[in-house]
Amino acid sequence: MAITRFDPMHEMRTLARRMERAFEPLINTMEPYGLDVAEREEIYPRVDVYEDVNEIIIRADLPGLERKNVELIVEEGTLTLRGERHLEREDKRENYRRVECWYGNFARTFSLPPTIDREKVRAEMREGVLYVHVPKREGAKPRTITITG
Repeated sequence: MAITRFDPMHEMRTLARRMERAFEPLINTMEPYGLDVAEREEIYPRVDVYEDVNEIIIRADLPGLERKNVELIVEEGTLTLRGERHLEREDKRENYRRVECWYGNFARTFSLPPTIDREKVRAEMREGVLYVHVPKREGAKPRTITITG
């Protein structure tokens, strides 16, 4: 069962960025220490998706985010996780020597199977981790059949 939409170009873009960063110290000698503070990866919070008999659970790492900066939308067949992480300090970027933490808007969209109960989706956030519980409809849960004689 497919839970996420597949973006084949995402892996290629990630590989290209990693290769650029690997060779950057050799090529870019104008920046102090050979580090480029302007370039950063696309924002995709890391998620784990797992399933048990009763529900699908999406666990998203969102360190430093508050609930008010995160939005969940359940539409026909999809669940979208959206939000924004603000820069904590107003320092000018030229003072930084390395920026690896991500800031800005993000969005992740997950395909949902038709067996879920949209009305009972719930979410909780603890210590920078978002847990989205997507319950299955009663008719979709497995049922053990007793075999008689």
